[in-house]
Amino acid sequence: MTVPLGSRHKYTPLEEGAFNAVACNMSRAVLVTVVMTLNAIKKILILLILCLVVFTEIPLFSETRTLVLGGKSGWPTMYEMQHITTGKGRFGYTCLELETNSPAMTDDTDMLLHFESRGMEDTAGKYKIIKNNFVRTRDAAQGKYAALNRGTATGMILHGSEKSMFGSSGYVGSFSLEFWLAPSVAGNGETVLSWRSSRGVQGYPMYQNITVLFNNNKLEWTFSNIFDGYTTNSGDVAFTSRSNIIPDKWALHKVSFDNKTGLLEYRINGRIEALQYITATGHERGVVYQPILGVPADIELCSSFTGRLDDFRIVRHLGSLPSPADTGANLNLNLYDVSGGRFVTQPLMTKAGSVLDKVDAVTDVPEQTDVRLFVRSGDNYFGWTDTEPEWIPVTQGEKIRDVSGLYFQVAVELYPDGAGKKTPSITELTLEYTERPAPLPPFTVKAVPGDCSVTVSWGFSVDDTAGGYYLYYGERPGEYLGRIAVEGASPINVGNVNSVTLTGLKSGTIYYFAVSSWSRYDDHITGNLSQEVFARPYGKKE
Repeated sequence: MTVPLGSRHKYTPLEEGAFNAVACNMSRAVLVTVVMTLNAIKKILILLILCLVVFTEIPLFSETRTLVLGGKSGWPTMYEMQHITTGKGRFGYTCLELETNSPAMTDDTDMLLHFESRGMEDTAGKYKIIKNNFVRTRDAAQGKYAALNRGTATGMILHGSEKSMFGSSGYVGSFSLEFWLAPSVAGNGETVLSWRSSRGVQGYPMYQNITVLFNNNKLEWTFSNIFDGYTTNSGDVAFTSRSNIIPDKWALHKVSFDNKTGLLEYRINGRIEALQYITATGHERGVVYQPILGVPADIELCSSFTGRLDDFRIVRHLGSLPSPADTGANLNLNLYDVSGGRFVTQPLMTKAGSVLDKVDAVTDVPEQTDVRLFVRSGDNYFGWTDTEPEWIPVTQGEKIRDVSGLYFQVAVELYPDGAGKKTPSITELTLEYTERPAPLPPFTVKAVPGDCSVTVSWGFSVDDTAGGYYLYYGERPGEYLGRIAVEGASPINVGNVNSVTLTGLKSGTIYYFAVSSWSRYDDHITGNLSQEVFARPYGKKE
């Protein structure tokens, strides 16, 4: 029907009903569509929730926590440290790094100057510093510091006690003198060591001296009237290095004497520079001329010398030298031991069932050096050994799998470069772990008395992480210290049941009960206690 423009059309009842029917059908269609859409969304949400519940290893509402070692809090005492020392790390904090190959103190050590402390004292404690013009420098051969002398005066003068080699008179036995040296000039006459004294021979004084000085870019050693009975060259034993001494380059110098064979040898960096038998024959077989010192006298180090000195050591052996290694034949000249170092943390306590997610570290790893991380875990570390539980290698910052427990322990291995000149360091160590949530307790608990027994029942926990239950009992409210029940002492792990009868209880005695849930991931993870209930068993009293 055509309606003229501007005219008014009046609907008939038939037309109006048709219109309403169309509108109603349209509304129903829209409503059906909306309902179907909502149902689809609901199904998707339910599916997602099921996926989370079924496939997630860690239950919902778990808490992620961290343990931080080092950094601004500093490093705690370690369980084990091998060839590891402290240094200055990232952001100015203390780091752990490889220690250098400094000589160790032994019972035979007569003097050891590390120059690590501000006082530069003798670590062996047998020599007292009388004068000291040395300054410490970080340009060291071993350790963190060395001694620097600028050539204007004697670097250091030391006075030996009666227990020292140069503070007493008499036979010396086997000995060795060693030091690291890096001269700036290596000019003629610069002296590294000087000792002057005398001893009486048939009523006459005989002057003695030991000097180590530079001559034509070589180091010259002289022992005058030191070896008893040796008269060749007016009693002087002198030898010079074959190699030129290179300025500003560290080298280890070592002279040793074996009183059994009479061998006196000089090595630089472990290589023989000179050797001589101080014997009647001048060879290996023959009477050995033994070293003997006279009046005690002070030792002078680095007179008119410009350069650096490190790890000056005197070792005195009453018998023969212990091994070729001590003479330098197998000397390790690397600044750091190429086998590396290792430290192990104390067992770190978290909560039962915690899962270790990853280990992060703030490190400094120069080229060719390396830092390796290992972890292990368990619920009781008292039975741990060096190899059990097994150490698991992990990669810094990456996801860790299958490491959980009450305790975590971390081991870190540090490796230098192949030349043993550079060390890695670690400034901070962070463990990220997840604490599994404790399950909720049962909401309803009942206790029904019986003949010297009580039956305790409860509704299962609504928490799907609950794997079973602990039943607590005792004779005082809130004190669950019961031990009398045949089923065991409180608390009793009753498993995944919701009713237990305790037998063997005292008739007429009131007992109090509570229930907690334990986690299906670990029965050490227990939640809060339920409400307390009580019951008084009946039966014949004893």
